[in-house]
Amino acid sequence: MPVLFLFLHKKSNLMKTIVKLLFTTFFVLMLAHFMPGVHVDTFYTALMVAVVLALLNMFIKPIIVFFTLPVTVLTLGLFLLVINALIVMLCDYLIDGFKIVDFIHALIFSLVLSICQSIVSAFYSDK
Repeated sequence: MPVLFLFLHKKSNLMKTIVKLLFTTFFVLMLAHFMPGVHVDTFYTALMVAVVLALLNMFIKPIIVFFTLPVTVLTLGLFLLVINALIVMLCDYLIDGFKIVDFIHALIFSLVLSICQSIVSAFYSDK
């Protein structure tokens, strides 16, 4: 029983990750509901979108940011919005039940999703 409590404890990294993934899943579902250019089939698809976005942001995004660093510096960081939209479009390509119509919808989707995740992180932080 104490080992299980360690995994489910409020400050556990695993628990934080699960909560953030569930919030991201909820935000993906809500954005798909309110944005006409975004479509998600099921809750499971939204959960897969959250997981794949997390993995893409963890592994692929740093490589893209490194190679586009001069452009990012010249645009004062605004090119990171384009990179986020490209990550969302890559997620669209990888997951069958997730569809984004065009780049502008991906840009708006990634911007609103980032704002929502920032708000949750501000309330859910340890500080």
